[in-house]
Amino acid sequence: MKKYYSFFRLKFILGLQYRAAALAGVVTQFFWGFMEIMIFRAFYRADAAAFPMSFAATASYIWLQQAFLMFFAAWMMENEIISAIVSGDVAYELCRPVSIYNMWFSRSIAARLSRAVLRCFPILIVAAFLPAPYGIEPPADWFCFCLFLLTLIMGLAVTVSFCMLVYVISFFTISAEGVRIVFVSSVEFFSGALIPLPFFPDKVQVIMEFLPFAAMQNVALRIYSGSMNLLQIKRAVFLQVFWLLVLIWLGKWLCSKAERRITVQGG
Repeated sequence: MKKYYSFFRLKFILGLQYRAAALAGVVTQFFWGFMEIMIFRAFYRADAAAFPMSFAATASYIWLQQAFLMFFAAWMMENEIISAIVSGDVAYELCRPVSIYNMWFSRSIAARLSRAVLRCFPILIVAAFLPAPYGIEPPADWFCFCLFLLTLIMGLAVTVSFCMLVYVISFFTISAEGVRIVFVSSVEFFSGALIPLPFFPDKVQVIMEFLPFAAMQNVALRIYSGSMNLLQIKRAVFLQVFWLLVLIWLGKWLCSKAERRITVQGG
């Protein structure tokens, strides 16, 4: 376990060095967040009663989504891992006395966490001082806030375990771009990154909430914004744990098969 913590620590420290990129990202996310809120505001002014969430809850959802974008952005994958698989440099990784799945998992968690730390605080602070209902509202109580933090970390782990499937499947393909595009597009649509899941029709929403994509950002952001009742929260947390275990097991199983069949050309 200590060796994987070392990988995590090195990647986390390395990620904290990109402050200029983080500043540019914060500015971009501010503009994107304001744009989304203004678009939703136009719809709410037309007929606020037609929406399943209040406008204040939707604004909080959007600001949290922007603050923790690096946690759940499926397009933010480790290009070094994919290029190492395609080029054959993964052979060096296989020589190490570690599990490459656990090593890549810890590195991916650290990369996302370091980038989120640099971006989330400026966004959350500014959003907290914006006038209601355009800013971010405080959670209903401390229990809701603690549950939000727990599901936030769980959602991060589910996202990383899902992205790990892309890395592992890259062993079995000539190019990982096709698989990557399909995975990223699926996550963006089904996880609530484009449109919060409560805005979908009820029958469609029921199906989407049982998919692994809903176990990513959807749970934590909706718990904070107060758009889930107690029964929905219990079911969502159970599905988070279920999909995390399933995705990790599937990733490790595919990784073990890939390690037994891998062929590195050249030398």
